[in-house]
Amino acid sequence: MSKRILAHLTRTDPVLGRVIRAAGPLRIEVRDHEPFEALAQAIAHQQLNGTAANTILKRLVAACGKNAFPTPQAILDASTATVRAAGFSFAKVAALKDLASKTLAAVVPDRRTLATLDDAAIIERLTQVRGVGRWTVEMLLMFQLGRPDVLPVDDFGVRAGFRAAYGLSRLPKPKVLALWGERWKPYRSAAAWYLWRALELERAGKLPAPRERVRMPRLPRKRRKARVKKKRSGA
Repeated sequence: MSKRILAHLTRTDPVLGRVIRAAGPLRIEVRDHEPFEALAQAIAHQQLNGTAANTILKRLVAACGKNAFPTPQAILDASTATVRAAGFSFAKVAALKDLASKTLAAVVPDRRTLATLDDAAIIERLTQVRGVGRWTVEMLLMFQLGRPDVLPVDDFGVRAGFRAAYGLSRLPKPKVLALWGERWKPYRSAAAWYLWRALELERAGKLPAPRERVRMPRLPRKRRKARVKKKRSGA
């Protein structure tokens, strides 16, 4: 499967193909968490480094979960003070409780049900949760459900990796990156993974320079509405 993916990306995009050869085999590790737990962890990690986020998650488990990850009902039953004591801000406490409430209401379904939905439906449902945006759901699609065709165009690392790999002077705009990424379908998750690796290769001084000048697609201009001059009656 991975050979077919890499062959497709290399054939449709020579620049990305050289990044692939420099970075090595595709290694997207898919985790096996229920959506509630995955999103709760994502909320904990917002604006924190991994070590700090993992620390407050351990405190949350100890306070509300009895040595297992807390259930949605346990989060709802816990007082704000209890969750705050674990290290969550007031905004994150509100987000966690909204996540728990929407999980019990089946807005956030279990993993088996989620797997039956397409990407757009999952994004539409999960972004109803307070504090959960499109990027968070895209990471869930890639690393929890293993969806093969996700391109998180708002991700800084993806945009920075593209800038580096394609020799651009500035970050591509998300919509422009989305247009370019059309050629990577149906394996845009792999392309995103290699763009993250491109940034690492650049920092290590091992990123191959593009051999050709890259011309980015232009966004279609919005047509200006023609102004209709109204004749004044009786003028």
